[in-house]
Amino acid sequence: MCKNKFSVLLILFMSFCFIQISFAAGTDKFKVKPVKKNKTEKFRIGYLEGGEYQMYPLVLRGIVNGLAELGWVEKIDIPQQKDKNDSSKIWHWISKNIKSDYIEFVDNAYWSSGWKSKLRKKNKSLIIKRLNKKKDIDLMIANGTWAGQDLANNEHSVPTIVCSTSNPVQAKIIKSAEDSGFRHIHARVDPTRFQRQINLFHDIVGFKKLGIAYIDTVAGRSYAAVEDIETMASQLGFEIERCLLPDKVEGKQLVNMTVKCYRKLAEKVDAVYITIQTGVTLKTLPKIMAPLNAKEIPTFSQAGSNEVKHGVLLSISQANYKYVSMFHAQTIAKIFNGAAPGDLNQVFEDPSKIAINIAEAEKIGFNPSVDILSAADEIYNEIEVEK
Repeated sequence: MCKNKFSVLLILFMSFCFIQISFAAGTDKFKVKPVKKNKTEKFRIGYLEGGEYQMYPLVLRGIVNGLAELGWVEKIDIPQQKDKNDSSKIWHWISKNIKSDYIEFVDNAYWSSGWKSKLRKKNKSLIIKRLNKKKDIDLMIANGTWAGQDLANNEHSVPTIVCSTSNPVQAKIIKSAEDSGFRHIHARVDPTRFQRQINLFHDIVGFKKLGIAYIDTVAGRSYAAVEDIETMASQLGFEIERCLLPDKVEGKQLVNMTVKCYRKLAEKVDAVYITIQTGVTLKTLPKIMAPLNAKEIPTFSQAGSNEVKHGVLLSISQANYKYVSMFHAQTIAKIFNGAAPGDLNQVFEDPSKIAINIAEAEKIGFNPSVDILSAADEIYNEIEVEK
């Protein structure tokens, strides 16, 4: 890797970070001050996710902390849960313990579809029926692509913020980065997030053939940012080796097929981009990484630094999703102050700082330069194993 090229890239990343943090702290015509519904009532919030995923509890926890910083709820330490992928326990805990004069996290307004297609359809029907008939929910948090796809429609009119989606435009959740296409829908967008990741990975490693595994559906391609990877392959001149997973495969079968995919990729590529999909969890990472480590193949996590902590070589540090969660919290505050979700800015770029696992680097014989270590916001010296 060219040292000067990486240094320029680092400067650009830090510029992105400064610009976006400044943007998040800025003000616009929409207020974020705490207010009551109709001056006397609390706003009631509900939640939907497609199933358990490591990112979802982090974002939910971050939104609550962001609302606390804005004064909507009292500051409180949310206890760590044994299962880091399970957002239900966090939801039920905050519904009972958060103190606020302004908002309520409704205990029985939590839905998770467990990555089951039948349950997904059932939950969607139940939620929309409740939103339209009972009308006791003022805002929905839709965490993830499935949840966004299920609620981004005109079957209801309840304000909905869509979080934790790889690309809500490609997933057909919203019309564009500038326009959700719905007055009541808001989905955070970072149009070049994964292109920046691939560019950084290529600058550091200089691979010629990149391996990816993903579920070959519209949602699966969106989760894995396949179009972004293809764009960067064209620009940077590397090949893509794909391992496609079938639709409607769930549970242990999906996990086993995912592990098998990475075993196949290890024989054909010189770098792997570990994409977002339900077969990749902190518990399955050791099996995924084993064949890659045996071939000394460098890896980059699309999902973020939590996977680096558990053995992936590189990713972008996301500081427990603090910045993007504050963006969501500000969006909620503006909506409760009268803004229509569709009128609010949807673009927020991740502050880009590197996460690296030194133990993994040693395992595959990768010697990170001083520039790389200087750019790292999170450095892990051991590989944590999820129990």
